[in-house]
Amino acid sequence: MRGRGGGGGGRGMGVPIAGGGGVVGIVITVLVLLLSGGSGGVSLPPAFEELPAGEAAPSGAGDSVPGAPDPEKRTVQFISFVLDDVQDFWTKQFDESGRKYPRAELVLFRDGVRTACGAATSATGPFYCPGDQTAYLDLGFFSELARRFKAPGDFAQAYVLAHEIAHHIQKVTGVEGRVREAQREDRDAINELSVRLELQADCLAGVWGHSTYERGILEAGDLEEGLTAASAIGDDRIQKEATGRVDPHTFTHGTSEQRMRWFRTGFDTGDPERCDTFSGDV
Repeated sequence: MRGRGGGGGGRGMGVPIAGGGGVVGIVITVLVLLLSGGSGGVSLPPAFEELPAGEAAPSGAGDSVPGAPDPEKRTVQFISFVLDDVQDFWTKQFDESGRKYPRAELVLFRDGVRTACGAATSATGPFYCPGDQTAYLDLGFFSELARRFKAPGDFAQAYVLAHEIAHHIQKVTGVEGRVREAQREDRDAINELSVRLELQADCLAGVWGHSTYERGILEAGDLEEGLTAASAIGDDRIQKEATGRVDPHTFTHGTSEQRMRWFRTGFDTGDPERCDTFSGDV
């Protein structure tokens, strides 16, 4: 859909909030009974820079000028590679626990897009829509990530996509639905539960990242790229740059420190059971 127009409205990187309330003390069995431990074992190129040939990401068709070279071809190929790798990893985790993993879709768009969660523009940033179990990404976000947020690099981009697929994991395991139900019951905790949901997605992205380390496909500096990206999109940093002020009561994704710490927790342990952001402090 990169060659088409779209609609407007949306929110930043993460999963759209459908409204409702929440209970801080909600009991969520976070993937523990649904997934078993272990890392992926698919056969992959030895480094992220070695990209697969062939088609782009499943929904990333369309040049703006028919027949013209696609300036985003390499990025699209890389995103396709990461998408397959992340979902192959989670497929293996589900298989080991006796469950079938329903693969998410990915839509690449330019300017705007309509989804089951409503219309969104490129200003929304990458997001996952539970309604159609699809991740949406305007590739222009990666330029913004590098220039505005000072977080360049392939693994920074991989972290972004792995985070969105982690929201799909939350959807299919029931975590996302239980959080939304809790939010409807206690509106005072909407933001806090949103932060906990986002930090868990960061941790699950790190769990996948751990598997790439074990399989020897990371290069020197890749982890630092992912950590820099996690830090760059913390609520406190974005608010400070945008308004000069920081208001913790309005956080929806977590601070830079929290996002780095939970991504690092998943990366260091490779264990989804360590991603319970709903128990205790975060």
